[in-house]
Amino acid sequence: MKINQEDWTATIDLTDNATYVVKDGHIKKVTPVSSGFGKQTITWQQEKPVYEEVTITEKL
Repeated sequence: MKINQEDWTATIDLTDNATYVVKDGHIKKVTPVSSGFGKQTITWQQEKPVYEEVTITEKL
């Protein structure tokens, strides 16, 4: 990810499977679930992302 603070832009690699959150002008790459299976839920408050809930699922 390449960030240009002067222009307030970010360039991301579209070959990388990822999710990004932008909040107050800052970008954060969301860490993927370590097991490879799971769910990530973003909670919004007053039009801003405030919490991330991670649920991990493991194959038996």
